[in-house]
Amino acid sequence: MAYDDAGRTAPPETSSGVPAAVLENIFDDPVHGEPGRDRIAVHVLWEFVLLAGLVAMAWLLWREDADALRGGALKTLLVDVAALGLLTLAAGLSLRAGAVNLAIGPVALAAALHFAEQGDRGMREALLPALAVAAAAGLALALAVVVLHVPGWAATLAGAAGVIVYLERRTGPVTVQGDYDPRRSALYFFVGFAAVAVLGGLFAAMKPVRRLIGRFRPVADPARRRGAVAATVTALALVGSTVLAMLGGVLIAANGDGPVAPGTGLDWTVLAVGTVMLAGTSAYGRRGGIFGTLFAVCLVVVFLAWTVPYGWTVSRWALGGAVLGVGLLVTRLVEKFGRPRPAATAGTGPVRPPRDGALSGGWTMTPAPEPADAWPSVLPVRQHDTPVEAWEAPRWDSEPRRWDADDR
Repeated sequence: MAYDDAGRTAPPETSSGVPAAVLENIFDDPVHGEPGRDRIAVHVLWEFVLLAGLVAMAWLLWREDADALRGGALKTLLVDVAALGLLTLAAGLSLRAGAVNLAIGPVALAAALHFAEQGDRGMREALLPALAVAAAAGLALALAVVVLHVPGWAATLAGAAGVIVYLERRTGPVTVQGDYDPRRSALYFFVGFAAVAVLGGLFAAMKPVRRLIGRFRPVADPARRRGAVAATVTALALVGSTVLAMLGGVLIAANGDGPVAPGTGLDWTVLAVGTVMLAGTSAYGRRGGIFGTLFAVCLVVVFLAWTVPYGWTVSRWALGGAVLGVGLLVTRLVEKFGRPRPAATAGTGPVRPPRDGALSGGWTMTPAPEPADAWPSVLPVRQHDTPVEAWEAPRWDSEPRRWDADDR
C-alpha cells in the first residue's frame, strides 16, 4: 500500500469524489455535504396544508364566536400572534443555524417579569436594560457554543437553568405596572412579524444565504469544527434569538389581562420550538420554508382562541408537546424529500460514491500494480526446445570408451 503525497495539496473533493471547484456553483454544500441542490417543493406542499388548516380553524372560530375576530378581541389576537411569532422567530433563527436556543422561554418569562415591575418607568427605561442583559446573555451562550464547539442545545439548556434560578426567586405573580397598551399598534406588530417571517424565509431560500446560515450544521463528525465563518454566523444567530425572545416576553406581559406568574418558562420554549418545526424548519438545521412560520403561528394562536368559548384550559406543555411531535414528523418529511435529488451533474458525469482509496487526511492510496505477464529471463530462451533422451546426450560420445581398449 502506498500514499500519494500530491493528494494532500490537491483541491478538496466532495463526498462524490468531484472537485469542489467544479461543484461550487451547482451544489449547496460542495465541500462536505451531499451533492445536489435542496428541493423546495416539499415545503410548498406542506405550507398549503398549513394554510388549509388555518382557514378551517378560523372558520370554526368564526362560527363559534364571531366577536373573537372583530374589534378589540381581534387586536388582542394579532398581538398574541406577534408575541408568539417573536419567540418562534427566535427558535427558528437558532434552529436553522444548527444550534437551537432552548433558553428562549426562560428569557421571555424573565423579560415579562422585568417589564411588569419596571413598566411604569417608561418604555425606554424598561426596555434598554433588558435589551443589554439579553444581548450579553446571548453573547455568553454564543461564546460557549462556538469557542468550545459544543452542541447548542446543551449550552443553551445550561443557560436556561441559570435564568430559572433567577425566576425561582420570585415568590408570587407580578402585576403589570404602567399603562402601555400594545393593542393600539396591533396591526403594526402583526405586519412587522409577518414581514420578517416571510422575507426571512425568502432570503433563506437562496442558495448562498441558506449555505451561509446552515454552515454550522454537522455533516460528518459532529465534534469537528466547521470554520470561522460558521462560528460567526452561529454566534450572531444565538445573540439575535435571545434578543427576539426578550421582545416577545415584553409583548406577552403587556398584552396579558392579569399579572405575570413566575415559573420556569420552558413551556414557552417547547411551544416555540414545536411551532417552528411544525412550520417546516428541519430539526437538523439549514432547511426551512417561506410562509410556514407565519401560517403555523397563526394556526396555534387561533386554535387557542377557539378553545376559549368552550371553557377549555389548554396547557402550554400539552400544546407544545403536540406540535413538537407533529414537527418531528415534518422534519422527517423535509429531510427525506428536501435533500438533493441523486442525479448526474452537468459537465461532470454521473455522481459516484467516494473511492475506497480516499483517506480523511486528503491522501489517496495508489492502486496495486497489476501482475506482469512474464519476468525477464537471465538466461537465453531456447526457441525450439525438444526433449533429449539421457542416454543420447553428446557427452557420452565424447568420452573414451574403455571397453574398446579391452577388446584389443
